[in-house]
Parts: sequence; C-alpha cells; structure tokens
Amino acid sequence: MPQIFVDADACPVKDEVVKVAIRHDFPVTFVSNAFMRLPEDRLVTRRIVPEGPDAADDWIAEEVAASDIVVTNDIPLADRCLKKGALVIGGTGRDFTEANIGSALASRAISQHLREIGEMTGGPKGFSAKDRSAFLQAMERACRKAKREASRR
Repeated sequence: MPQIFVDADACPVKDEVVKVAIRHDFPVTFVSNAFMRLPEDRLVTRRIVPEGPDAADDWIAEEVAASDIVVTNDIPLADRCLKKGALVIGGTGRDFTEANIGSALASRAISQHLREIGEMTGGPKGFSAKDRSAFLQAMERACRKAKREASRR
C-alpha cells in the first residue's frame, strides 16, 4: 500500500493532502522539526525529527519507497525520493519527474547564486487559489498512479 510523506515545516497544503489521502485510504506521515497542528484522522501520523538543517529531509528519504508519494518544495529532497521510485509533488502542484529534476536542480543553483551575489531579492510569489487547485489535481493523479504501480508489484 502506498504511503504519503509530507515535508511539513513549510507545507501550505496539509488539509488538501489529507482530503485526497482519505479518498484513497492512504496513510499520511507529516514530518517536521517541531509540533504543529495537523488535520485529525486515523490515517494521519506525525513524525517530529530533531532540529537540524536536513533532518526531516533525511528521514523522509530514508523511509520512502517505490510508489510512495512525497509532498515537498525541496528540490534536492525531490531528487533523492525520485531515485527511490517515489512520486513527488510540489506544494503548488508541480510534478517532479526524472525528466525535469535536472533542470529544477540547475535553476535552484542559479537562483541561489544570484541571491548570494545580491542580484535576486525577495522570495517566491504568494500561494494562490489556483496553486491550491493545481495541487489537488496533481495529488489525485499521483494517488491513482501510485495505486496502479503498487498493484503491479
């Protein structure tokens, strides 16, 4: 049975993850460095990891398996999970795939460099209703795909 892992510290779509997980009866683990309020359901578990720069990412990358779903905006974590055969979705509904992860990593490196030299300031655009809708659609597609892949094993 596929599971859903959520990199929860800055995740704007916790309620949406649970909504889709319930529909598909997938267990969800929210991973964070601190306690946070989460939607309550029998399918929802919480994993609090020690403080540290990549503690949540490391835990998820260790636990995830093929056909699991990971929700994260962290591109290096997305890359690690894809290498284990997981499906990965960003909080705005962006599917991370083997085909696009290389360019995502390169764009991240360029943006980081531009921030370091002061050429780029500010953060990402605000989260919108359109992003929420795109996420729900991507999550639904990922759950259906995870079920198909798991049934083949």
